Amino acid sequence: MLFLYAMPIHRLQEEPRMPVIRNPEGMLSFIREFQLVPFFVNPVPGYSVEEHTSPDAWFTDENLGPWDWKIECVRSGDVAYGKFLYGGKAAFATVDVYRELANWRRSLPKYQPSPDQRKVLDYLEEHGSISVPEVRALMGLNKAGADTLLARLQMQARVVTGDITRVYRGPDLKYSGWQRSSFCAPEALFEDMDFPFPGYKPRTLKSSLTPAESLEFLKETIRKTCGDVPDKMLMKMLG
Repeated sequence: MLFLYAMPIHRLQEEPRMPVIRNPEGMLSFIREFQLVPFFVNPVPGYSVEEHTSPDAWFTDENLGPWDWKIECVRSGDVAYGKFLYGGKAAFATVDVYRELANWRRSLPKYQPSPDQRKVLDYLEEHGSISVPEVRALMGLNKAGADTLLARLQMQARVVTGDITRVYRGPDLKYSGWQRSSFCAPEALFEDMDFPFPGYKPRTLKSSLTPAESLEFLKETIRKTCGDVPDKMLMKMLG
């Protein structure tokens, strides 16, 4: 059963803290409701999945909480997940909002791909997806270097998390939260789906807005959720 929301996040900030996410369905509903949401606590109070999750749902013996539930959100087909807010922090966005983020970010000189980053994009165009070990092999990097390269491409809104798989370890094949991620171009994930989910409608990441209009759209999306956030903070978040 999906959790029903009675008030926006900025109202929750004004009243006693009320966790609203208790299961994967509730987390997905929360993301769809607010459209652009950081995963973890950040400088805007109350503006995260973490702060609105029931405390007893995080990494208990029975439940890994949002850390595991994000897999279902990624696989939903209409949610982007990656390191694309606050200079590279994990966040979720609905496709329609992510489209405007991509339109804004890709217009900025500082978010143009370097030659090394272009090699990864070329690989994605040919192969469809890439993992951290594949980035390491392609570019001759250590894990930290591969993670950094992928994070920068996510901030450019040129790469998103395509899938996350659970890793089972030990003689009893226990799952303790270890995961492997693959990455792809957002166009491949959201435009070229070959397994549409029920109710799926073809989408495009080509915005009808100018980059400046996309930025204003993004600011308004956040302010609808969080209230009157200062413009300086919004720019720090949106880059």
